Amino acid sequence: MSFKINGDQGIGPIGGLKGSRKADSAKKAKSGGPKDTVEFSAALQEANRPQQAASSGDVARQEKLQSLKEQIADGSYRPDLTKVAASLVKFIAEGK
Repeated sequence: MSFKINGDQGIGPIGGLKGSRKADSAKKAKSGGPKDTVEFSAALQEANRPQQAASSGDVARQEKLQSLKEQIADGSYRPDLTKVAASLVKFIAEGK
């Protein structure tokens, strides 16, 4: 038994599919049929939005951190002791 490796048809069902796709593509191109198009711009803009929002959130976070660091450095930082205690109780209750 011998197989033709470099021919128009491949071995098995995959080779047959490749040949039929080429033939279908050639028929569409000759007939002037509809062409497939893909537009990524809207999808990419949607995917990029969370990054833009995150970067503006990062700026606000950095500003808040800088302000807290300055308050700690000059001794004017006064944390809300009720919130600190509630957080500690929750932390201890969870066993972490």
